[in-house]
Amino acid sequence: MAARMAGQPAYYSGNRNQRTRGHDAQSINILAGKAVANAVRSTLGPKGMDKMLVDSLGDIVITNDGATILKEMDIEHPAAKMVVEVSKTQDDEVGDGTTTAAVLTGELLTKAEELINKGVHPTIITSGYRQAAAKCEEVLGTITIDISPEDRTALKKVASTALTGKGEGELQMDLLSEIAIDAVLSVAEKTDSGYKVDIEDITIEKHEGGSIKDTELVKGLVIDKDRVRPNMPQRVDNAKIMLTSFAIEFNKIEKDAEIKITSPEQMQLFVDQEERMIKAKVDNIIQTGANVVFCQKGIDDLAQYYLEKAGIYACRRVKKSDMEKLARSTGATIVQDDTEILIEDLGYAESVEERDLKGTKMTFVMGCKDAKAVSLILHGGTTHIVDSLKRALNDALRVVGVCLEDGKVVVGGGATEVELAMRLRQYASTLKGREQLAVNGFADALEVIPQTLAENGGIDPIDILVEMRSQHEKGNKRAGVNVYTGKVVDMWDENVIEPLRVKTQAINSATEAAVMILRIDDVVASSGKSSAGGMPGSDVELGE
Repeated sequence: MAARMAGQPAYYSGNRNQRTRGHDAQSINILAGKAVANAVRSTLGPKGMDKMLVDSLGDIVITNDGATILKEMDIEHPAAKMVVEVSKTQDDEVGDGTTTAAVLTGELLTKAEELINKGVHPTIITSGYRQAAAKCEEVLGTITIDISPEDRTALKKVASTALTGKGEGELQMDLLSEIAIDAVLSVAEKTDSGYKVDIEDITIEKHEGGSIKDTELVKGLVIDKDRVRPNMPQRVDNAKIMLTSFAIEFNKIEKDAEIKITSPEQMQLFVDQEERMIKAKVDNIIQTGANVVFCQKGIDDLAQYYLEKAGIYACRRVKKSDMEKLARSTGATIVQDDTEILIEDLGYAESVEERDLKGTKMTFVMGCKDAKAVSLILHGGTTHIVDSLKRALNDALRVVGVCLEDGKVVVGGGATEVELAMRLRQYASTLKGREQLAVNGFADALEVIPQTLAENGGIDPIDILVEMRSQHEKGNKRAGVNVYTGKVVDMWDENVIEPLRVKTQAINSATEAAVMILRIDDVVASSGKSSAGGMPGSDVELGE
């Protein structure tokens, strides 16, 4: 450690740390961010390509969903992880537009690098980017289209846009769009301020077998479990449902213990006592009047026998998430102790039934106390198809839910980005400082979306961009690229519309991530413990 003398800064350094400073640090961070964005760029749009991801265990994921790709990739660089976080946040908040958010972040970093190389300070760039993002939000308010929650046609356009380019989801777009709308409307809660939608109320169960067109919406809960014994009733009407988080089996001795048995009679006493304990647990359940039991843990063979004799329908090893949904839907309380079971803990459903779905048995809980409980059963020829279908349908559910809550949409096909870019350039001309350069750079970055849509559709991006700019200059705010025909057309007429929140979230999160990366000028990375004589720690400047 160097001593502080004559106002000089003092430094403390670990012996095995790596440090990158100044322009080099910025260049490396920008390069990492751009690399992540480029990894998903080719998946954007209806004609985007898929990625095959194989993990260390050999499990395969085939998708063009930006958030899924980035989540499955093994990314270590801290700046690259920030771009992954942008995509994850977009997925959590809106469900769609994840690739757009990642690609936009990468392009903002690319334009910033060009300005840095010209001598513009990163602080000026970040200031300009923030002004541009604020202006985008203002402009978006002027080009949004209001839709009514009752306008099923508009909601179907939104769902179809989310499903477009999602592989298997595109094959049955009309069917899946209708299912998505019905599911969201079933769980939507009308409040004084509008609609509130919790997509978690929709249970999605996957089933390999059949075709995509067999996918169905069930007004109730579907639990991927069957009865523990075939002689239990297959269907229970007026179901009084008990939910238990404890195991219905003999309580094993947790501590190390040794039991000495010296005679057959003692052995018989031990077995009898075990049976009595199991029967006591079952009797506690029976006396409440429950005729259906969902257990989060195991059910002993003997307990199964007693439950069967009592005519109770029982399922074991039910997922915790399903238990919580059952509690929410049926009004039951999840019981944690078999000695404290009360009648008030029971939930209610009109019926509980085991059904055979092409060889797979599942439990259907219908007519729940909370009518908002709905389930989707997805069908497909292979595991990969069903997984892809689930991701596509999840996007459609989320965007329909966002539309119900906000009631505002914008057109897609790159039309919104070109309109924003044009308005930003007009705004930049009113600025006097160097921020003008950053705002123009932001405008250029936005145009990466229509460019990428054209590239992925096999169309010349320069011709398309020139034509789109010309149309927007003439006042055609909805002019976007139709990647199937290669023409610039009105996106509203083409039924390509997206929730406003998809755009605002993508622009804001991309801007924040780019600004954060650009403000870093010193990267200290620890490569392990310091060698003898040094203390573990990072390079830290202790100067004035």
